[in-house]
Amino acid sequence: MDADLTPQPQATATALPARFYAEPAMAATDRRAIFDRGWQLVAHVSQLRDAGDHVVANLAGLPVIAVRGADAAIRAFHNVCRHRAGPIAQCDGLGAKALRCRYHGWTYTLEGQLRSAPEMKDAACFDVANVRLPQLAVKVWQGLVFAAVDATDAPDFGAFVAGIDARLGPDRHMERYGNHHRASYDIACNWKVYVDNYLEGYHVPFVHPGLNRLLDYRSYRTELERWHSLQWSPLESDPALYGNGDALYYWLWPNTMLNILPGRLQTNTVVPLGADRCRVTFDSYYDASGDAAKRAADLDFSDEVQHEDIGICEDVQRGMASGSYVPGRLNPLRETGVHHFHELLREAYRADAGA
Repeated sequence: MDADLTPQPQATATALPARFYAEPAMAATDRRAIFDRGWQLVAHVSQLRDAGDHVVANLAGLPVIAVRGADAAIRAFHNVCRHRAGPIAQCDGLGAKALRCRYHGWTYTLEGQLRSAPEMKDAACFDVANVRLPQLAVKVWQGLVFAAVDATDAPDFGAFVAGIDARLGPDRHMERYGNHHRASYDIACNWKVYVDNYLEGYHVPFVHPGLNRLLDYRSYRTELERWHSLQWSPLESDPALYGNGDALYYWLWPNTMLNILPGRLQTNTVVPLGADRCRVTFDSYYDASGDAAKRAADLDFSDEVQHEDIGICEDVQRGMASGSYVPGRLNPLRETGVHHFHELLREAYRADAGA
């Protein structure tokens, strides 16, 4: 077994070596060992209210479409036509009566069954009834739609979200949020660099001066579960932004973040675009009682923090690729979330290698 993948006790742990962030071959390894074996966030139910409403997503290179069927069920399919790999949909949409490939017009029902294929009557032994879009496993929890390429390889979903419902309570149930807004950022770093950065508040006083003024760094804590972690801190802000309360930052293996502040849910998904690039999508949802000015202030503040993170993550990626970096010791107080993530990575890579 690769010595770099040996489990490490928290008190003496080091970070993963640079090759796990910089080698081109890691992109395929990560999809096979991690993403295809996990639950990934696709949408919020507010985006899929009615039959035919659909959302497109990228699950680490697999194009996916989630759609509300005529029977009200939410399904997720490969967004890849079975004819010649054209896209079933290129963007989110509302109220579709069917799913029609943008390339040659092959048309599928909302349940993924091919219904018609133009000018295919002379094709021998071809029957539309034999063609279906490959389907993913779907779980809807707290108003969030998760999909897994193969649920038999994914964590048990109950264990995946264990304890979160009780922590949120009825007042923070995430299904009730709406007023959706999306912002995406393409970042020149490996997806794991971005997740590492998210999983610790150690850098907040140095990288995020505005955020640091809102959070009580001395009270900042990290709590660990099998498949997720929570960072939380008391929050003190102007009533025109969030007001006072708790800031809850959940990370769910491997690439989903839930940023829960008073009156607002923000989900982040980190999608690898190669060994040294990723796309981070921020979907913000708001309490119906919130006003437009407060939403605008939140979006501006989020963008400010994100650009600070982009700068440091791209700097870290350059360091990883430089040939200089030797894994450093993790802070056993402030980087427990990073250690937890790295242990899950080591576990996944060992399983992929058959170790």
